[in-house]
Amino acid sequence: MFKTDCELYNKGLCRLLAVKDSDIRILTLKQGDLAVDRGIHIGGAFSSIIPMVSLFYSGIMNLDPDNPTLPGQDIFVLSKGHAVSSMASIYADLGYFDSSLLSNSRSVESILNGHPGPLLRGVQIATGPLGQGLAVAQGFAMAGKSEPLFKVFCITGDGELQEGVVWEAFMHAPQKKLDNLCVLIDKNEGQLDNHAQLIFPMSNLPKQVEAFGWRVFEVDGTSYEALLEALEKFSSNPGNGKPTAIVCNTKKGFGAFSAEMNKHKITLGHDLFEQELVLQENQRRERCLDFVNYLQYLKNQGREEVAEKLSQAAVSMNLELKLADKTLVQRMKKPQSGKVPEINKEIRYDHSLLPRYAKDAQVAANEVIKKCMTLFARDPRVVTVDADLGTTSGLEGGIAAVDQRRAINVGIAESNMMCVGEAYAALGYNAWVSTFCPFFDWKVLRRIAVGAQERRESMASPEGWLSSGHGLDLTFLATASNFDTGVNGATHMGNDDIVVYAGIAGLNIIDVSCPNQLVGILEWIMKGNRGLNYLRIMRAASGVIYDPDFKFEYGKAYRVHGEDSAKVYLISSGRGVHEVLGAAKLLKEKGVSVTVFDMPSYDEGKMLDLAATGSLIFVVEQNNGFIWNQFGRSLLRLKPKVEKVDLNRIFSRNANTPEGEYQYIHSATYKQLIARFGLTPEKITEMVLEKIR
Repeated sequence: MFKTDCELYNKGLCRLLAVKDSDIRILTLKQGDLAVDRGIHIGGAFSSIIPMVSLFYSGIMNLDPDNPTLPGQDIFVLSKGHAVSSMASIYADLGYFDSSLLSNSRSVESILNGHPGPLLRGVQIATGPLGQGLAVAQGFAMAGKSEPLFKVFCITGDGELQEGVVWEAFMHAPQKKLDNLCVLIDKNEGQLDNHAQLIFPMSNLPKQVEAFGWRVFEVDGTSYEALLEALEKFSSNPGNGKPTAIVCNTKKGFGAFSAEMNKHKITLGHDLFEQELVLQENQRRERCLDFVNYLQYLKNQGREEVAEKLSQAAVSMNLELKLADKTLVQRMKKPQSGKVPEINKEIRYDHSLLPRYAKDAQVAANEVIKKCMTLFARDPRVVTVDADLGTTSGLEGGIAAVDQRRAINVGIAESNMMCVGEAYAALGYNAWVSTFCPFFDWKVLRRIAVGAQERRESMASPEGWLSSGHGLDLTFLATASNFDTGVNGATHMGNDDIVVYAGIAGLNIIDVSCPNQLVGILEWIMKGNRGLNYLRIMRAASGVIYDPDFKFEYGKAYRVHGEDSAKVYLISSGRGVHEVLGAAKLLKEKGVSVTVFDMPSYDEGKMLDLAATGSLIFVVEQNNGFIWNQFGRSLLRLKPKVEKVDLNRIFSRNANTPEGEYQYIHSATYKQLIARFGLTPEKITEMVLEKIR
């Protein structure tokens, strides 16, 4: 096709996109009218329609709505989650799901929420908490640099750019040479309740992003010609090693007729809806007429080939050309029913090569992990991401010994680290992220957990699109837990993390006490389909408690000393187990026989069984009382079943104040800390003897 033909085609394509623009605006408007509360985030939804229509209907993206998990296709991330109504309109039109889903949104019966998530077919992650979607898109792009290659597109808003995680991703993406990543910034100059002004004006935004090493195009975000030109530059010449940002200058509510539609969120009154709908439909008719007349012009000029290509483009956009009526009829693609294919998440490795440790050994957890990861990494589906100290976890050294491309370190950027890990997990990897245990971002962790829950719900529902194996396998490796970071200060001390993170739904919390136990836990995770795991390891070397053939089961306590029945039970986890075992030895010398349980993950059944025996129970922990808190919840929740439990025979000792208040722990050596809080074997022994008397 000659250049002049290309120009003629592009002019016609923009006219076609304008028709699709009308279709999507009308569908989006109707969503607001049919929503359970008639509410809609209309301002940001409308301003993002031109960038989204340009992406999904211009042929830039390689997508398969019939099989949205097929490897190798491009990925789209809507970071500005409040534009979900526009995205849902496009997905319904493309055939990801039936258009009936657009009705009654945000109701208890609907899976179309106020933000997108994996309940919706074709949506990989949950977004809404600002800025994180861009960071996850960067993680997808990192995966897309390996076979099979694919591109990643993300739409974010200028309001989102006030979030710190955005700039963590902006810094990191150029270092990874992610020239397969294209971020479109909906610069609509408004945020939340102020639709006409940003809290932080961004007049210099293109240069700011460019300074981080990005290729930046600044365009008129109200023009399909400008968007297509920028997207074509990205698509035709992505190999310069730089990620691409397209700054789309527009305004809140662009494309709406009424000024009421410029606001962040409105309750769509019926009169306003009818008024706006009539005007949008009139505009669509005019746009259809303009396109049909343009086709006739091309034919009159002897450009039948260009006209035919545009007619084919209309069909690809689900538009049926009616020349006699001078219109284009929207024919939304019929969605495929059923679930995507299952995938096997079990990691392949030679079990006989796993490290095993003798009872007299002293081994650091990071050395265990390094050796195990060297073995696990032979399966290309294992990937690790460190932040801050990569050597502390053992992940980076183990994976890099096999494939350094999958041993990622994002620098001191924990929020970005978590988002990168989530991206790999969403693509089916067994992903690991690691930092000091207090440093995981609660806001990011919660959003990841929301997406993980939506995946589980979709897999469990007969109507859901996801099948077995499509959950997130993502482990948060928390180094230096309990009193392990003794000399680093209160900000680094891992005594409160699991009490806080216990509020994250669906997060498996595991506290490691022994090298052989850690190997067993790693094997359990590598079985696949284990979901989100928060795994706490010690920084210092520890003794060996378990036999080399230890098998881990989540939610199970392990008796590591004494008989099944006893008058005194000591319960702990992590490094505290070693001190409790020391106390058991001292108590035995004094003629007191006790049973010790290690509870790496909370075992409600065992705790309630022990409480019902009438024996003395001591829950001893080097943190703010995770097991103790969980036990208290169990007693309250199952009160009718445990009415005969004598609470006067159940005691705790942990890092809380004597009054049971949470606190932070300041610098000291490990020996000083356990002495200060009465967690030495001698102090534990004194506590037990006092209660026996």
